[in-house]
Amino acid sequence: MPADTSPRLDRTQPAPKVGIVHLGLGAFFRAHGAIFTEEAIAASGGDWGILGVSLQSAGTRDALAPQSGTYIALELAPEGVKPRHVQVVTDVLVAPENPEAVLAAMADPAVKIVSLTVTEKGYCHEPSTGALNLSHPDIVHDIANALPRSAPGYIVRALQRRQAAGGAPFTAMTCDNLPNNGKVLRGVVLALAREIDPVLADWIEAEGRFPATMVDRIVPATKPEDIAQVTDLIGCHDAAPVMHEPFRQWVIEDTFVNDERPDWGAVGAQMVADVTPYEHMKLRMLNGTHSSLAYLGYLAGHETIAEVMADEVFARFVKKLWSDEIIPALTPPPGESLEAYAEALAARYANPAIRHRTWQIAMDGSQKLPQRILGTLAEDIVVGRKAPGLVLAVAAWMRYVGGVDETGAPIEVKDPLSAQLRTLSDNSESPAGKVAALLGLREVFSHEMAEMLQMPVTEAYGRLLEVGARKAIEEVL
Repeated sequence: MPADTSPRLDRTQPAPKVGIVHLGLGAFFRAHGAIFTEEAIAASGGDWGILGVSLQSAGTRDALAPQSGTYIALELAPEGVKPRHVQVVTDVLVAPENPEAVLAAMADPAVKIVSLTVTEKGYCHEPSTGALNLSHPDIVHDIANALPRSAPGYIVRALQRRQAAGGAPFTAMTCDNLPNNGKVLRGVVLALAREIDPVLADWIEAEGRFPATMVDRIVPATKPEDIAQVTDLIGCHDAAPVMHEPFRQWVIEDTFVNDERPDWGAVGAQMVADVTPYEHMKLRMLNGTHSSLAYLGYLAGHETIAEVMADEVFARFVKKLWSDEIIPALTPPPGESLEAYAEALAARYANPAIRHRTWQIAMDGSQKLPQRILGTLAEDIVVGRKAPGLVLAVAAWMRYVGGVDETGAPIEVKDPLSAQLRTLSDNSESPAGKVAALLGLREVFSHEMAEMLQMPVTEAYGRLLEVGARKAIEEVL
């Protein structure tokens, strides 16, 4: 193995002083926000080193610790690859092993920002409403215990220590793909704080800042062959490299406690007063079509998005989604062309160097569907605009979570509601019954949305069963 024969990657420059604690130090943030931050330090200085926190497993810590927190970010372009040694991460803590150490780090006055990428399910909220789920087991625990488990719990308990010490709060900045993500984070933090201490909640509400963000870069999961490729490129073994496309975008609402933040604007981030139009553009045009292609593409036997885009039926389908169903329901951000954005997305999806698996994108669909697809669908239906492609995508998700593909092979469904979804699907024999049962899942579909979708999704689900995903797509083109 490369780890046995090659020297281990290590730091080549002193670690910066910590100014940011990041919850959920996965591949995406290490390929996006961490690189922006390292570049901002190089451009304008400041103590903005990043202390990572793993909220669940020790895997990332165990991989990064022997290499002093550093790693290679490998840019994957059609014309070739380009490695970069990222050294802004100073250390990684594993929250379940030592929650006290995590809280102490977050409560340190030197930490100005706590950022997070914990995926949709990490907010312990109801995706259909954005409200904190007070019956979530982690939230029940965090209300009763000073050492928390959830991301909202760590934020609230660390802010509680800040308040007790008479200091300023840190800025809490979400980098997850959620509509109104700053508002959602603020809402779940305040709701949890009110359950613990109403005075604390009032202080957070008055003094805290929760900037909204929009993040965009395709980051496929790192595979063993990627690790071997990096070893060959740099002559060192990196146990935790990240792969990413050349494109990147970061739009940030410029509201921070005491205006303290890295100079991200100097290195290409867009610092704006309102992130919402950028967020809608990305969530609906990129994430919405990514999920649509993932479910339909997986059912049709395509392993990656690049493979999906090489199939001319799917390529025509996604362009029709943009032009007929998604763009008409959007207001473009200032200075942005939605048509040009769609063209750029099509080129990014087709990049053969990016092996972004349909199975990976299909994960956690119950948490993603409302913001990625259902919001657009609702707006289309209300104004009488036909949206057969998005309806078909919802039906494809329903078939996917049933756990059996078009060949009869099992699907490994990764979703926090996977068992419930499978039960709802299995307990109904008819297509109409399966659709009705899944539409009754209020964590995903509102009552109004379920009523609007009952007839068209039932018809689309039936076509998927009868003719398969690719033929069903041809029928809506």
